[in-house]
Amino acid sequence: MSESLVVSGGLLAGQIDSGPLDLRVADGVVAEIGPMGSLVDKGQVLEATDALVLPGFVDIQVHFRTPGGEESEDISSGAAGAALGGVTACVMMPNTVPTIDNPDLVNEVLAIGRTTPCDVYTSAAITQAREGQQLVDFDALYEAGVRVFTDDGTVVDDANLMEQALIASSRLPGSVISQHAEHSEMVDGGIINEGAVSARLGLKGRPREAEAVIVERDLRLAAATNGRYHVLHMSTSLATELVRLAKSSGVKVTSEVTPQHLILTEEDVERLGTSGKMNPPLRTTPDVEALRVGLFDGTIDAIATDHAPHSPESKDVSLSAAPPGMLGVETVASVIWTEFVETGLMTLDRFVALLSTEPARIAGLTSQGQHLKTGAVANIAIFDPQERWVPERGSLQSKSANNPWQGKDLIGRVRHTICRGKLVVADSVLV
Repeated sequence: MSESLVVSGGLLAGQIDSGPLDLRVADGVVAEIGPMGSLVDKGQVLEATDALVLPGFVDIQVHFRTPGGEESEDISSGAAGAALGGVTACVMMPNTVPTIDNPDLVNEVLAIGRTTPCDVYTSAAITQAREGQQLVDFDALYEAGVRVFTDDGTVVDDANLMEQALIASSRLPGSVISQHAEHSEMVDGGIINEGAVSARLGLKGRPREAEAVIVERDLRLAAATNGRYHVLHMSTSLATELVRLAKSSGVKVTSEVTPQHLILTEEDVERLGTSGKMNPPLRTTPDVEALRVGLFDGTIDAIATDHAPHSPESKDVSLSAAPPGMLGVETVASVIWTEFVETGLMTLDRFVALLSTEPARIAGLTSQGQHLKTGAVANIAIFDPQERWVPERGSLQSKSANNPWQGKDLIGRVRHTICRGKLVVADSVLV
């Protein structure tokens, strides 16, 4: 039996009006909640004065590059960064080398993920090797524990295959088909958003309409099949409106947005260089504004980082040659708090929903995103809403440095993280 932990003097999500409380963790669950100071003799004390005690954050789109890309990131380094960011669960994308499209690879990833300071789960591909030709064995992968299926990095262009995938999701409880929604032919050879900046730089663009075309098609298929459909890293006003209308008509659709698509635009690409390149690309100011509206009216369900590390060597090339992707898992809570909660645009309850409760629900992670009450699995982030800090090159856990938030003044930082009842971060340092 492990030693009890006592989170002392924090404000508990959902119980803010009760004032500072103590929360005791034992045997992996929340064992007791009491008045401030009442539990401090019952275990190792974690100081939470002036901090928020929240359900651990859940990031349902990360690239930890195992297998095949460990020079940029691996599960251990990615999970370490996640834990420091208060993330207690991540879902890896399957665009690895080889592709995660069979139970053996799923089992390997899950085995490693059980040893890290953050629970690491994995999605699996929709088509074998993500080649868009033949579907994976959904039943075998589901039996291995997969609930999220996606060819992320590429789109499933074939409508017939997508229809069959959605049918599979309708018969496998809790499973979801997630789409990287950019029509392949429309974005072929595109580097950044098609618009003023791509024209100025003389680069081929990736049009906004490429996202809408796929989302519109897939929503029709989801409606026809009663399948569950999720839009990964939604980036345009066009797709946002399509999802809004589909939700109102009862389609089983959810969507996520990244911090970068909520804050940065195509204009930032020139400032950030290759660290500003990602797919789908940073879009326009009207797109950012539309995504923010969707965030607050419920069209968008979750915030996910699309944490996509690339080695410094691979990013130290031209914008055209560089691989797409940005870091984000270690900084997500601080970035969203700074931009939205600290400025009064977002409530604490919505912050918790977008970063914890809803992503856990979408990915079927039943032990995550739970309300902090007696008996709940102890996945907890203790977040100091006043601490100021600046991410600097080399100061984060990732093996890579393609960080769009480098040098940004952030307000709010995770003080302690508890994963499955185990203290993994104390005073912003890995245990």
